[in-house]
Amino acid sequence: MEKNNILPALLLGGFLCAGLVYVGHTASTALLQMKAMERTVTVKGLAEKEVKANVAIWPINFTEVDNNLPKLYETVQQKTDRVVAFLKEQGFSDSEITISLPSIEDRQAQGYVDPNVRYRYSAKVNLSVYTPQIDLMLNTRKQMISLVKEGIAIASQEYDNRTEFLFTDLNSVKPVMVQEATQNAREVAEKFAKDSDSRLGKIKTASQGQFTISDRDNSTPYIKQIRIVSTLTYYLND
Repeated sequence: MEKNNILPALLLGGFLCAGLVYVGHTASTALLQMKAMERTVTVKGLAEKEVKANVAIWPINFTEVDNNLPKLYETVQQKTDRVVAFLKEQGFSDSEITISLPSIEDRQAQGYVDPNVRYRYSAKVNLSVYTPQIDLMLNTRKQMISLVKEGIAIASQEYDNRTEFLFTDLNSVKPVMVQEATQNAREVAEKFAKDSDSRLGKIKTASQGQFTISDRDNSTPYIKQIRIVSTLTYYLND
């Protein structure tokens, strides 16, 4: 009986070993295929574009002084009206012009009075122009010097008083720039694949970077440079 049981047991053992070998071979083949699929290259694609700002925020400030407060108010009102009239003459509308209340300073109310100060009251007048008419704004800013003849000294474009230029139509250029960044990344990846004797496969992952908008240079802040960097990972095939 024992001899008769040995043969089936040997056959069963043989089948099990063959099955394990087959499973091991299949698993190793699958692992090799998975390993091959893990061969990737990660590249970055750049797209840049220069555009003209489509909105300008232009602050216009001037200061008046006097020892007579009612007279100061009257002068401030007259000169403010003149500046507004000048802006309208150039082509700006009421909706583009904003006038803030003047800031009045009583220098004698500060406790210490500088004997060299000739005028007690100082009024700072703030106007601003919010406009999409960039060329008109640039030209008008050059003409502001003519107001000096009328006794209105417009403050210079200092750091905290400079014109701000904006580009608010990013959606109009987004699709094209994303496409350009993707194409640029693919060109880089294809070059890498060629140099490594591989073929470029499908995209594994893609990440669209943030759009950045900056001045092209300090001299022309109304010209903006838009930039995006996309990151893509491609599979590499033999």
